[in-house]
Amino acid sequence: MSERVIQWATGNQGVEAIRACATRSDLELVGGWVSSAAKEGLDLGEIAGIAPIGVTATQDIDALLGLGADCVIYTPRIASLDHVCRILASGANVVTTAFLFHPPSLPVADQARLEEACRVGCSSVHGTGLNPGVLSGALPLVLSGMSRQVDRVTLQERADWSFYESTHITFDNMRFGRPAAEVTEEASEFLHFNSGIFKEMIALVANALGAELDEITTSVELVDATEDHDIFGTILSAGTVAGQRWCWRGIRAGEVLVEIETLWTVGGEYPAHWPRPLDGWTLTIEGDPSFRTHTMALASFERPEPIAEHVRAASIATVMAAVNAITDVCAAPPGIATMADLPLIRATSGFVRPA
Repeated sequence: MSERVIQWATGNQGVEAIRACATRSDLELVGGWVSSAAKEGLDLGEIAGIAPIGVTATQDIDALLGLGADCVIYTPRIASLDHVCRILASGANVVTTAFLFHPPSLPVADQARLEEACRVGCSSVHGTGLNPGVLSGALPLVLSGMSRQVDRVTLQERADWSFYESTHITFDNMRFGRPAAEVTEEASEFLHFNSGIFKEMIALVANALGAELDEITTSVELVDATEDHDIFGTILSAGTVAGQRWCWRGIRAGEVLVEIETLWTVGGEYPAHWPRPLDGWTLTIEGDPSFRTHTMALASFERPEPIAEHVRAASIATVMAAVNAITDVCAAPPGIATMADLPLIRATSGFVRPA
């Protein structure tokens, strides 16, 4: 029996979810929501760059929720708790890469709204992805299962945004190329939101491992460009922000127990005093015993592929963490289902038989 699915938003992740669902026998794509009026009425397959699949995109939320889908894959650029609560109350489960990684970290009123929507719809909600997501949540918990004692969990992400073609996200959302005063949680609603979801990951791991934190802190170090850079036709000017080093720390009694650090640059200018991890994600668990693992998401480690395909691999990995969780989320008890709550999420249809 297949789960009936709606794809909500058709950006970089949404189109990858459509492509995945189109090949799965356990998932039936029955609807799709789009933010752009220009996409309304188009076949979802056409939007995703594959053959038509007979499912039309719409902006009509009532019509979508009237389809009686089992699950919504929720991947918009700007998340809306109102929309998610409406979906959940309609009876559809939600898997999302946009937010809700650890809903107990939400303000009390927002958490209550979410739980009430799940109660009304007898539905569940699950937030996941790459980072924030599996690499900062599920993977640390899996490795901790081989430890007698965990002293500290650290995830370090190194990424050069120069290769990311979505310049709207790089320059408008992340605010690269702006004066330093504009690249803070206080100055940017998006950066405030973005910081919050990383704090959720700190809380998720800490709570699952019994850390009993006193506080979660945020810091950011900004680095200005020394020269102009052309990033897919957008100029990042010398003297504006070209490097962001964010750090979120879960602290107990003055000691850092859980930490996520992101080393993000545009234009290839990398400060000499920053640490120099490999590109990708380095997870370290200090304990008894200690573990370190490095992860990269590429189109292939064997085939030659263009840079754009390697960048796209991160979008695929992010949304597949949600797509592959659909069956377990639909089977979960109504309510909040975090990465610490669900069974091991895996690619049950990963090995494809030759035609």
